[in-house]
Amino acid sequence: MRLANMFQRITGGGSDVQFSAYDGSEAGPADAPVKIEVRTPEALSYLASAPGELGLARAYVTGNLEIIGDVHGALAQLSEFSLREIPFAERLGLLSFLGKVRLNNRVAPPPQETRLHGLRHSKERDRQAIAHHYDVSNQFYEWILGPSMAYTCAVYPAASSTLEEAQFAKHDLVAKKLGLKPGMRLLDVGCGWGGMVIHAAREYGVRAIGVTLSRNQAEWAQKAIIDAGLSELAEVRHLDYRDVRETGFDAVSSIGLTEHIGKAKLPAYFKSLYGKLKPGGRLLNHCITRPNNLQRARTGGFIDRYVFPDGELVGPGHIVSLMHDVGFEVRHEENLREHYALTLAAWGRNIDAHWDEAVREVGEARARVWRLYLAASRLGFDRNNIQLHQVLGVRLDGVRSHMPLRPDWLS
Repeated sequence: MRLANMFQRITGGGSDVQFSAYDGSEAGPADAPVKIEVRTPEALSYLASAPGELGLARAYVTGNLEIIGDVHGALAQLSEFSLREIPFAERLGLLSFLGKVRLNNRVAPPPQETRLHGLRHSKERDRQAIAHHYDVSNQFYEWILGPSMAYTCAVYPAASSTLEEAQFAKHDLVAKKLGLKPGMRLLDVGCGWGGMVIHAAREYGVRAIGVTLSRNQAEWAQKAIIDAGLSELAEVRHLDYRDVRETGFDAVSSIGLTEHIGKAKLPAYFKSLYGKLKPGGRLLNHCITRPNNLQRARTGGFIDRYVFPDGELVGPGHIVSLMHDVGFEVRHEENLREHYALTLAAWGRNIDAHWDEAVREVGEARARVWRLYLAASRLGFDRNNIQLHQVLGVRLDGVRSHMPLRPDWLS
């Protein structure tokens, strides 16, 4: 079997993908909108040594495998890397061939893969994980995220809304769910580049503190706060949320932090946030989840090694139960899965529009990591493999919730 045909068989490539390989072979329609090129023996060696998403990522990140056309569209045409559907005799032949490739072309993992040290989800190891992903280049993130510098799921008022409109709507939805009013105190944990802190201070007159483990984020956010003339109301600290000393907040927002906490640490996480609130105070927890409580929490090899080291995702029911168990009364929950697919599509267009600058800024391999990650994550939301949930809880004042009889943020 020629290499292109073999690769097509292994990947389950669809009818809208053409494959070509370094031996001159081709498979699939010549006019396909997407083309996958297996450029070197090393590409096959990566796939043979780490079957599945990790092998594909290694081959793509190093440039030994190229996707020409829409990366999201290409991934949508590929099934999981599996030999189970291939007839037994043919499967043996493929395994034998891949074994020879692996022996004859030994390749080390690309240097972009991370290996963290220390106890999983200790403060020091969490700092390593956050630095790997966020302390890349603020300029690089500006090209991807746009002026809002919001690196979490936007909320689209309409499918035609711009990314900036949708990010404003997300921050405003969080503010309304938290019932923010002038003079209130907000703690935003895992605050990123300060988008929620700035929005709360500018739009609602709230005194807001944000904390992040990323030094790059904290420095960028503090400058943005000064430039916006909000220094009297807003502050971002380079700090672990566990080290915040203040209590008695009217509201706590956690937008995209829960994924970094680790399943075993979630009870302590929610207990800590509960302790930061005064009676009647609200928590809005916004995070990526599994679609149910049955799947493993740890992420796949590509995301863990290249994107979010030590990231863990749990089901929405698990989050709701934990919040109740530490004392919160959960008052509202919604799934914004489709909104994250739209957000990722916008980020993907942004990185493509700034591709040459991005490569010069962070190197081609890292830029490839982000292009693949954005496309693969978008596909995950498209297919309901992952979801995005907002859960609103309140710390009761005795038995009183101080909540409206009906959600007033829907009007």
